[in-house]
Amino acid sequence: MVLTDISYTEEQRVFTHDKELNRVLGGGIVPGSLVLIGGEPGIGKSTLMLQIATSLPLRVLYVSGEAVTVAAASVFILTETNTQNIFRQIDELEPEVVVIDSIQTLQSTHIESGAGSVSQVRECATEFMKYAKESGVPVFMIGHITKEGTLAGPKVLEHMVDTVLQFEGDRHLAYRILRTTKNRFGSTSELGIYEMVGNGLREVSNPSEILISQRDEELSGITIGAMLEGNRPLLIEIQSLVSPATYGTPQRSSTGYDTKRLQMLLAVLEKRGGFKLGTQDVFLNIAGGLKVEDPGIDLAVCASLVSSYEDMTISPKTCFVAEVGLGGEVRAVNRIENRIAEAAKLGFKEIYISKYNLKGLNVDNFDIHIHAVSRLDELFGRLFG
Repeated sequence: MVLTDISYTEEQRVFTHDKELNRVLGGGIVPGSLVLIGGEPGIGKSTLMLQIATSLPLRVLYVSGEAVTVAAASVFILTETNTQNIFRQIDELEPEVVVIDSIQTLQSTHIESGAGSVSQVRECATEFMKYAKESGVPVFMIGHITKEGTLAGPKVLEHMVDTVLQFEGDRHLAYRILRTTKNRFGSTSELGIYEMVGNGLREVSNPSEILISQRDEELSGITIGAMLEGNRPLLIEIQSLVSPATYGTPQRSSTGYDTKRLQMLLAVLEKRGGFKLGTQDVFLNIAGGLKVEDPGIDLAVCASLVSSYEDMTISPKTCFVAEVGLGGEVRAVNRIENRIAEAAKLGFKEIYISKYNLKGLNVDNFDIHIHAVSRLDELFGRLFG
């Protein structure tokens, strides 16, 4: 068969009541798909999957190596680790969704090694992949991660599954992030945000509000950047602390932001802006526990660093969105309309963008004052005089 003879049909997805999960899966659960969910112990993977299982209007088999408690007529719990016994129960029950918690606890009699070994994980995952593809029943597998932050078990596990979701967050903070790292049926740049509350996980429909801390007074070193995760614009808070180094070699530390990119921006500020940052300790933090890779927050990071260095505040109703080049130029970013609209919706009064983003942009469409700059020195001249 040649490629042109293949007929294409739109896959019918199963929509869950969890809009954040629908988003990261690319629009719902695909029948026959194999989804791997990874995360640190205690982060809330089982809580998330139990909530999803109980909310689905389908017959769900939840297979756990440990005893779990759930109150839902359509969710069946099976405490079993032998895959042959699990498939016998599947044949009797004929579930419409299967959840495995976790793949590292299962053991197949086809392999002699112990549960959790590379060969066992590969064999068990292969058996469930074959079942999902032949039956059309979607299978969710929970997987542990190593201390390096990668999924435990063979790398082939990630190649076998259709979708890999990473459940991230600090166990000491309330917010959790569900991030897509692989998806054969949708975008790999989507994320969902949850808040851990007393009775489980709550979807956060407007994450920008929780990523921007509430404060009574203006502080130096704090700016707001407009980033993009997949199709979702987010406004995030960047916090900087720049102070003279007291122990010889200046420290460079960042949380949630690439340290190498921070060092590059510091070099640009020193070379192109004339700020003597080489003798300063620099600490940068992305509020809310997010890890940011979007270069569109470069301008907000630079403004935050200079604000702390000069100890001059920036209005909390001002936000920034642009990439910064090595020449100190302020460069355009994609999807600028979405970012500006998000800032306007949240009540910001002004936004600084690259002047190269003005082409084709109707500024009258937005209820926010738009400042267009082309260089960093122009930005600092407007901000600090």
